[in-house]
Amino acid sequence: MAGGSSPAAKMPSPQAVTSGPELHSPKESVEPQTPERGARRASSGDAWPGLGTFRRAFSRTSQRASGRTSEEELGLLRRSSRFLLRSLRRAPDDSPAADPCQDTAAPGHSPEVPSSVMDGVSQQWPTGTGPEEPETEAGKSVADLITERQLLEAFKQLQRLEARLVAEKASHTFEQNPTGFARRAMDVCLHYDGLAAEIAAIVHETLGPDGVDAATLAELAQVVRAEEQAHPVSPADGDFLCTPRRWRQHWEDAVRRSAQRRVQQAGAGEAPRAAEGASGLAQLLAGLGGLIRGDLRKVQLEVQPAYAAAGFPAWEAYLRAYHSAVAQRLQELARDARGCEQLYTLLDWAANVYGSPNFLGAPDLTLSTEPLPALLAPEVWARLESDYTSFLETKIVSCFDSILQIEQSRWAAAKAPDVLQGRYHTPLSIDVHMLVAEHVKAAGAISAELEATTLRICARALGLFVPRFEKAFLESEAVNEPHLGANINACEELRTCLLARFPGTFMELEKPLVAATCIFQKRLLQGLQCDVQPLFRTLCTKVWLTQDTLQPLMDKVVAFTRHLEHVAPPLGQETLQEVHRYVVREYLAQALRPCERFQGDERMAGSQKMSLDAQAISNTFQGLGSEATWLGQAIPCVATILGETDKDNIQLHLESLIRSYPDIRRDHVLAILTLRRLGRRRNRRLLQHAQDLLKAAAKAGGSGTSGRRVLFEEIEVSTSVDMLITCI
Repeated sequence: MAGGSSPAAKMPSPQAVTSGPELHSPKESVEPQTPERGARRASSGDAWPGLGTFRRAFSRTSQRASGRTSEEELGLLRRSSRFLLRSLRRAPDDSPAADPCQDTAAPGHSPEVPSSVMDGVSQQWPTGTGPEEPETEAGKSVADLITERQLLEAFKQLQRLEARLVAEKASHTFEQNPTGFARRAMDVCLHYDGLAAEIAAIVHETLGPDGVDAATLAELAQVVRAEEQAHPVSPADGDFLCTPRRWRQHWEDAVRRSAQRRVQQAGAGEAPRAAEGASGLAQLLAGLGGLIRGDLRKVQLEVQPAYAAAGFPAWEAYLRAYHSAVAQRLQELARDARGCEQLYTLLDWAANVYGSPNFLGAPDLTLSTEPLPALLAPEVWARLESDYTSFLETKIVSCFDSILQIEQSRWAAAKAPDVLQGRYHTPLSIDVHMLVAEHVKAAGAISAELEATTLRICARALGLFVPRFEKAFLESEAVNEPHLGANINACEELRTCLLARFPGTFMELEKPLVAATCIFQKRLLQGLQCDVQPLFRTLCTKVWLTQDTLQPLMDKVVAFTRHLEHVAPPLGQETLQEVHRYVVREYLAQALRPCERFQGDERMAGSQKMSLDAQAISNTFQGLGSEATWLGQAIPCVATILGETDKDNIQLHLESLIRSYPDIRRDHVLAILTLRRLGRRRNRRLLQHAQDLLKAAAKAGGSGTSGRRVLFEEIEVSTSVDMLITCI
């Protein structure tokens, strides 16, 4: 029979409804409803809602949800039948009935009810005399009201049915018919569960593409509040009909499931592989952030106002639900994250994107309305940071290797370094500064602990890099004044800037950087020494008396010092003073161990020539900017002793020389007296006086060899026959 007017004829087949088991007996599923049954249902005086009515309503709800209703929601129906059967077994002796709806508030702990039990309950109804369904004043059944989402009206109707059934039970109407009571109680309970399922469906659709209108959301909140007022506490007699349904908890669970479902669907099937680096993970997290941002903004701007009238904390519930769902999703991504880039992308998104007060994109919207648990568990966060730093250490070492390769390619190209702001420049310092600053800044954006760890990693890697760089450069063919000056500048910039920017962490780097700078300076001076050392051999000779042999030497010195103008001022001045000291020292060494001896007029001419050379050397270095003025008295003092005609004044000149240069030794005094060729007694007296002065200076701590005041100590003099005769 077609049965076009029968609602049962319109419901889908059992195979089409996959959301849960059918709630009817086998006989009812195969026998079409006759017009007589429909008429009897419409005219029944009891007007109780039947399983057939609820089945139609639930089928329509299932069709609307397109199979999205979870097994947890369908468990409401199974639990109702299970506890109702328990009540049936206890009803004849009037013992308190079990509480089927109490378990409804504990999702996830409801055992499945076999279909045979459901069929057994359905078969207790005589064929053709199924349960009646009530109608409201408008002529609609409770099931139809639920389907049309007239939730408040449906709840009021169920309240009236519940009150009538409780009253009839209290009047012992069902003492002889416990099955009738069970059937009607099941109808009420199943309709309550249907109403709860509709609440879950509304929550599921709220953030969907079509959404739910504000009136429906407001009515949902009113129904939950109405149920809480109708069933404030569990009845003392254990009557399951009056037990609280805990729909607020059911609503919160539905919000949680909805959030989990939407978060899991964001980027589902797009888990980034390690080979993709951070780009795939960044895209996934960007999509996840966009979904959360859109959903939460919709909740606060549209959903929360609709619930607010009923005093429902929708924003807090959704916020907790999404926070928990995001935490679960990040836990999954953290297990699969590989490589430095992916790990940092995950840490950065958790700390700076999701944790940002502007995450929702509007100044009046914020995530931090209440304290929330950590997005990632402390042990997970610690593991991610540990894995990140392990990868980071390898990456930074690799970056320093790349910097060294770039420098080596620049040396191989034999290209002179650039001059920037008057200084020789190499990109080394900039590359290292950018490498350190980039990683330290990125780590600082995550946490202070990670920043400190990254600083230590960079300092350790740079400390190992400096000796490697120094060795590679000195072994290359690019060792010349411009490149040496550029590397000296780079080491000085790294030392001063890194120590100033990161005090404490990079203190251990000062020693290798200073050592490298000194080696580059020494190599710079070695180049000058190799170039001018042969020119010193012509000094203090008879040719020297008639020719200007000093000028070629000083020309080379001046040409060399032009490079020092492009070296950082402290080190440039330091190197210039070292050149000044070298020239004076080598001049004195040549004078104290001459290849030829001067006597008479030649000695006087030599004294005058030495004075002129001393003046030329002093004027040249003064013009170059040398601040080593203490070197200016050494050569003139020796020249004065050599040409002094009043032998009594020689002792005064020796005293002045010893006071000015306390590092002078007895051998040096003996060499000077040998040049002057005094008598034996005078030589012995002067030598003894000089020894007394040297001992007194040593006792007073004045014979220091400290730093810049070292001159005569580095001059070696040989013991010649003339010196022996002078000593004797």
